[in-house]
Amino acid sequence: MTQNDFLKVALPNKGSLAESASQIMREAGYRQRTDSRDLTFLDPDNGVEFYYLRPRDIATYVGSGELSVGITGRDLLIDSGAPAEEIMNLDFGRSTFRFAAAKPQSSLDGKRIATAYPNLVRGYLAKTGTDSQIVALDGAVESAIKLGVADVIADVVSTGGTLRQAGLEVFGAPIFHSEAILIERKGASRDNRMATLIRRISSVVIARQYVLVDYDVERVNLEKSCSLTPGLESPTISPLQKENWVAVRAMVKRSEVHSVMDELWEVGARGILVTDILSCRL
Repeated sequence: MTQNDFLKVALPNKGSLAESASQIMREAGYRQRTDSRDLTFLDPDNGVEFYYLRPRDIATYVGSGELSVGITGRDLLIDSGAPAEEIMNLDFGRSTFRFAAAKPQSSLDGKRIATAYPNLVRGYLAKTGTDSQIVALDGAVESAIKLGVADVIADVVSTGGTLRQAGLEVFGAPIFHSEAILIERKGASRDNRMATLIRRISSVVIARQYVLVDYDVERVNLEKSCSLTPGLESPTISPLQKENWVAVRAMVKRSEVHSVMDELWEVGARGILVTDILSCRL
């Protein structure tokens, strides 16, 4: 296999998004760079070549067809205008896009809006029929109002601490909700390696959302307990040596597991165990 035969995958090159993207690839069975200064990395066992790029540039490279698939933010994909599309969300890197100003604004009409995401904001303004001027900036926009080039900013907001330090206040409903996503070029055909990569990543995403719950319960309480742990299709039930008792195993959403354990205890389940799932195929 020559290097040209490798599946080319784009990953973010720095920041928390980069760390999470590399981690999900490792959990999916792909080798990753050990030196953050490396801009490319070959995984010959899986036939994949990784390119570590600015998150903002990934949609452009994938949309051009030069790279087959990539991980970036949904906001960056939309703002790029590149001919690429979302394959799946990856359940990390969530963020909210909001307006902020020195004081809340009742209307954005006639306002100058500074942002590093001009296309995303332009789409929102068109959708809402708002007549505003967009001031496109590269990078942090918190100083735009103080420096007199804007009346309002539109930016990614997590806790809002940075905005408060700049004397700004978030107002209005969120413009956009974003998270890390897997993308490919629109209309692209998928070979076996591409299908395998998508299947592996999907398995990791699902495994992270669920845990495996095992417990023992008397048969008389089995119907009640199974209603709490229906699993994806149905729970696995095995007889115990103890008469009229069974062992039950089922997948449960991680976010709900503690309340499910409480309810299982109330209906008579005992020996309740929770186990992480590293990967799965469903």
